[in-house]
Amino acid sequence: MFESLGGRLQDVFKSFRGETRLTPENIEAALREIRLALLEADVNFKVVKAFVDRVRDRAMDAATGQSRDLLGGLAPSQQVVRIVRDEMVALFGNVEGGLQPSARRPRVILLLGLQGAGKTTTAGKLGKWLTQQGKHPLLVSTDVKRPAAIEQLNVVGRKGSLRVHDPAGLLDPVARARAVAEAANLGFDTVIVDTAGRLHIDDELMAELVAVREATDSSDRLFVADAMTGQDAVRSAGEFNARVGVTGVVLTKLDGDARGGAALSVVSVVGVPIAFAGSGETLDDLEPFHPERVVSRVLGMGDVLSLIEKAEAAISHEEAERLEEKIRSNEFTLEDFRDQLKAIRKMGPLESIMGMLPGMGNLKALAGNAPDNDQLSRVEAIISSMTPDERRRQHIINGSRRKRIARGSGTSVEEVNRLLKQFVQMQKMLKQLGGMTGLAGGGKRARRQAMQMLRNRR
Repeated sequence: MFESLGGRLQDVFKSFRGETRLTPENIEAALREIRLALLEADVNFKVVKAFVDRVRDRAMDAATGQSRDLLGGLAPSQQVVRIVRDEMVALFGNVEGGLQPSARRPRVILLLGLQGAGKTTTAGKLGKWLTQQGKHPLLVSTDVKRPAAIEQLNVVGRKGSLRVHDPAGLLDPVARARAVAEAANLGFDTVIVDTAGRLHIDDELMAELVAVREATDSSDRLFVADAMTGQDAVRSAGEFNARVGVTGVVLTKLDGDARGGAALSVVSVVGVPIAFAGSGETLDDLEPFHPERVVSRVLGMGDVLSLIEKAEAAISHEEAERLEEKIRSNEFTLEDFRDQLKAIRKMGPLESIMGMLPGMGNLKALAGNAPDNDQLSRVEAIISSMTPDERRRQHIINGSRRKRIARGSGTSVEEVNRLLKQFVQMQKMLKQLGGMTGLAGGGKRARRQAMQMLRNRR
């Protein structure tokens, strides 16, 4: 989503690498490029003006030696990166995402928004996320006007093994919302209400939402915004906040080619934090919004903490320890390599994962040098076409075996040769590393190191 903006900003930072100090001239030149980059990313023009003014003030203070919040000895490019990073985090309100603590039981979460923003899918994603946090969510729909809206929520609920409350024959939105009062008696501690939406904002919709809000005594009212609609999503969020009261925003479709302006504008314009970010079509594609991590990714610094979390979710602790022991004893085989490829694919699209690595954010700029999911599939197919003995002892694979493996995997002998050569190189590298298994095997140690990296950037 932020590829274009991130690329433009990183080019600005590169322009400072030959400079020995900050001057009013090079600061203003950089600010012109930053302003253009933000406006082209569809950031609200008032937000851009305020942002540029704050960066200018801090950069001028750094140039004259009056700044006390920057470490001494930083190069001009590092000073500018630090200032831009801090101010971008401030744009997001510097508030961690997710749900704020609440003592209410059951906790009622209203999902608000226009039709087509993704409220029903978000209800399923949020229910799945709450389940992973040890909660017991109940889903209910109050959208009685859109055809099949209630059935759509039932389908989403079945897909995520989530309970959906669907009182038969009850077609009054407020009455359906009141029915969630039974949630506590049924053993549910959270209720997610999928409210009605329209193609535009009207008085009838707002009156209905106010009535549902009062009937449920909701503690959370999350506005679901389609990031692809840019500033229209920000304006709609402002209208809903003024008339219903919004406590947070859920940005959907962040995996699309949106320019990022909605994400960078919504907190400043609407005045509420971004709670969750949704990307992808599966129910696992929702995560709390972490401003520092997003900004680090945009500026090419990577997002190691999120990468660790994805790795921990894809690879069990026992599997990581088993893998570490095999590497230590130099017993890492093609079968283990295939299992690792499967784990990587569980973590999400390869482009997204690479974007979390420092310096690898603009993956598309690497063009043909970067692996993709299709290439990973071909590697898996080659390894799967081998016999168990060949996967454990790749040195027995002679010419005739290579031809058989190529035919079985639908690839060429050249691709089989290339894989075997790269695997031998990998084995030598792992042996030299002496058991370092990376993010998944590092566990708490890797997380502590990543947290220290973040603290050092502040």
